[in-house]
Amino acid sequence: MTANQPAARGCAPWPKDALRIGFGIIWLIDATLKWLPGFKDGYMSTIMGIRDGQPGWLRWWFDFWINLQHPAITFFWALVATAETLIALALIFGFARKVAYIAAIVFSALIWSTAEGFGGPYTSGSSDIGTAIIYAVVFAGLLALSYYADTDRYSADYYIEKKVSWWWRVAEVRRPVPSAAVVAPVTAAVPAAGTAVPDGAVPPPAASQDSPAAGHRTGV
Repeated sequence: MTANQPAARGCAPWPKDALRIGFGIIWLIDATLKWLPGFKDGYMSTIMGIRDGQPGWLRWWFDFWINLQHPAITFFWALVATAETLIALALIFGFARKVAYIAAIVFSALIWSTAEGFGGPYTSGSSDIGTAIIYAVVFAGLLALSYYADTDRYSADYYIEKKVSWWWRVAEVRRPVPSAAVVAPVTAAVPAAGTAVPDGAVPPPAASQDSPAAGHRTGV
């Protein structure tokens, strides 16, 4: 690379880290609300109310989840609240990002297909398709971004991977490639005209008489 050639500029790591951490804060707020008594008290009634507005060919899906959770409401309520809390903390601290992103996609899709009733696009008065499916898309975007970007510097995975060689399988979509060392080019210094050449040094070749550098132009 010559002196006049601009150096290659790498992508700043903080925007993707800020996106992950900011999204994690949103999830932490949502997870905090899940631990409140109001969510626990209305947990089953929410799913049962969603079932009432579904078409007949989808009733079996909601009946399955209602029959599964109804005998152990407290367990499944705590399971949902714990899952959202763990996802939020994994996002904020950047811990086991690949596993966290995949688990969050599955979890968001499950919430969308049960508690949100697939967004209810087939019911009258529906104005959106639900928020959980949008969360799933955001997590898929973070997963895709982690494939093309390097390890998040502001994450726990960044430091764990330095100590545990196999941790990249948990945190990264692909194995990180070590950055190649940049070797600065070495150019020979050409002494100015009239400068004495030190003993033992090889003087540079003299400019050719026909060379434009010699200050002459060849005739036609």
